[in-house]
Amino acid sequence: MNETLFWALIGFALIVSCTPGPNNAMLTAAGANFGFRRSIPHMLGINVGFPAMVLAIGLGLGTVFQAFPWLHIALKYIGAAYLLFLAWKIANAGRAAGRENAKPFTFLQAVAFQWVNVKGWINAVGALSAYTDPAGDAFGEASRVALVYVGATIVSNTLWCGFGVAIGRLLKTERALRWFNWIMAAALAASIVPVFLV
Repeated sequence: MNETLFWALIGFALIVSCTPGPNNAMLTAAGANFGFRRSIPHMLGINVGFPAMVLAIGLGLGTVFQAFPWLHIALKYIGAAYLLFLAWKIANAGRAAGRENAKPFTFLQAVAFQWVNVKGWINAVGALSAYTDPAGDAFGEASRVALVYVGATIVSNTLWCGFGVAIGRLLKTERALRWFNWIMAAALAASIVPVFLV
């Protein structure tokens, strides 16, 4: 990969990682409801899970979807149903203080979520098709894209969770937090719509 293409990949990864989507909506809600420190396992799960998915697709998992298109359709609907379930959970969340069972995503939950995040699949396939050479070393090419996404997700996750923490400090009442959670839930549910327009 030449230097110009590498910088283009970095720009692409930062843009798609920082634009609103399921991971960012959930991190904003987690930051507001649980604070930055308690949301770190969630962030780390994205930082590991998404690049691992990029690497897996780059090493051939994407060809499985070409061979079995119904798997891609099934993933769309399973992912959409799961995102709606998560939106419902966010909408019905209250302030973490005083709720002992309230907790953000764990590391493993965030890693696993990447595999049903349809926006993530679209972004990964887009990056791999645009910024890799099919005639090149598959492992090297996919690894390079995955490593760029490690950096991009660190930046994005920190910004969105920090944004959530700042909003959480402004939301002084339970009612204000409830409204915020409903808005985040609606944003998460709305992120499903473009997936079905593609």
